[in-house]
Amino acid sequence: MCITGPNGSGKTNLLDAVYYLCYTKSYFSAYQQNSAQNGTDGFRVTGEFRKDGQTDTISCKWKAGKKEIYKNNVEYEKLTDHIGTYAAVMIAPDDIELINEHSELRRKWVDGILGQADKEYLERLIHYQRILLQRNAWLKNQATRPTTGQYTELEYYNTCLAADADLIYRRRTGFLKDFLPLLSDFYHRLSGGNEAIQVTYVSDLLQKPLLTWLEQGLDHDLRYQRTLRGIHKDDWELELNGMLLKSFGSQGQKKSFLFALKLAQYAWLTRALGHKPILLLDDIFEKLDQSRMEALLRIIRSDAFGQVILTDTHADRIRNAFGGEENVGFIHL
Repeated sequence: MCITGPNGSGKTNLLDAVYYLCYTKSYFSAYQQNSAQNGTDGFRVTGEFRKDGQTDTISCKWKAGKKEIYKNNVEYEKLTDHIGTYAAVMIAPDDIELINEHSELRRKWVDGILGQADKEYLERLIHYQRILLQRNAWLKNQATRPTTGQYTELEYYNTCLAADADLIYRRRTGFLKDFLPLLSDFYHRLSGGNEAIQVTYVSDLLQKPLLTWLEQGLDHDLRYQRTLRGIHKDDWELELNGMLLKSFGSQGQKKSFLFALKLAQYAWLTRALGHKPILLLDDIFEKLDQSRMEALLRIIRSDAFGQVILTDTHADRIRNAFGGEENVGFIHL
């Protein structure tokens, strides 16, 4: 399906509504209020999903800081129970930050993928983040009101963090092993080149267990009043021909790599979840040259991909790309 219309007509909002129904959050903003209409303190979005011959109605309601998620008019007890039920992969113009910016974006991206298919991973990640906040608060309190020798609370935090980190590290390592062949295949299909691509997982746990880091680094943690080592510092270095992509890659190489990352995400989720996600493409053809656009179209029109919803400012470009309007549904805004 293609949604066309001028800039500012609301095309992206429709894609984000689909994404929100899958993940109970906006793709474009971390602040719920930004999804509400100006002058209001809440919103409600509802959609129907069809899978395996069954139709489900999903509703997300947010008002005055409270979020509620319903499936067929029955409210979920926990928001995390909904994650993985339906999946979507978004590709948007600003996604190039995944390559160019800091490690937090890449961590959240990998966590978002794994959390859909692995409930234990999601729960342990949430627990790790909660304990990390508590440990950091303890470190800050020590800076103002030191309690010499009273480290029972700290030992509890260290033990919890170490146990969670071990599982998270192992799952991230296994994910990369399965993900890298998919990424390499999509990159070469998109670029038509023979560059050698690599993703290197960078983690403190490659050197020694987190409990050792926490115990040996306590003085530094107290000085900086935060936990300096752990899986919350992990990163994935994206490389092309042995060179760091964000520093040495051309714009064309970065675009091909980015699209390959998202298409590999789609393929990995399809295998892990047992059903095809919805592919959401937001005004991406503005950013692609003809050869990459044609390569992308060949890929997403294959049997490996399911429903695709895309936006574009030029309806004629989409008609030409898909061989006529009869081959793709159109919504004109």
